[in-house]
Amino acid sequence: MNMLSRFFGKKESVRKISIRGPLESVDGKLVLMIPLAVGGSDLIQCTKGIGVVDGHFLKIEVQPWMAEKLGISEGTIMSVDTTEGKFRMQRAVEAEPIQTSRDNARDVT
Repeated sequence: MNMLSRFFGKKESVRKISIRGPLESVDGKLVLMIPLAVGGSDLIQCTKGIGVVDGHFLKIEVQPWMAEKLGISEGTIMSVDTTEGKFRMQRAVEAEPIQTSRDNARDVT
């Protein structure tokens, strides 16, 4: 154990989580509501200061400056994960529709 980890203590490991969900407007504020039952309870520790438990949800408020910078608003699908033991929230990348051979088939008469 190195000196810093002895001084600051061992870093708690955070279970890897990946969740997607929409931003909502609650009381005029833009928030992401993560159900505690699907991973929100595991995110409480790493969202101290930005997240609060509200009933059966972990509520994370998105500050107006951040929403503007990211170009997000109510209904935007967000992706939340704990890669490298840190909480990350970003706009979800939406997959493009997959074209099948049926989509390209022509009517043959």
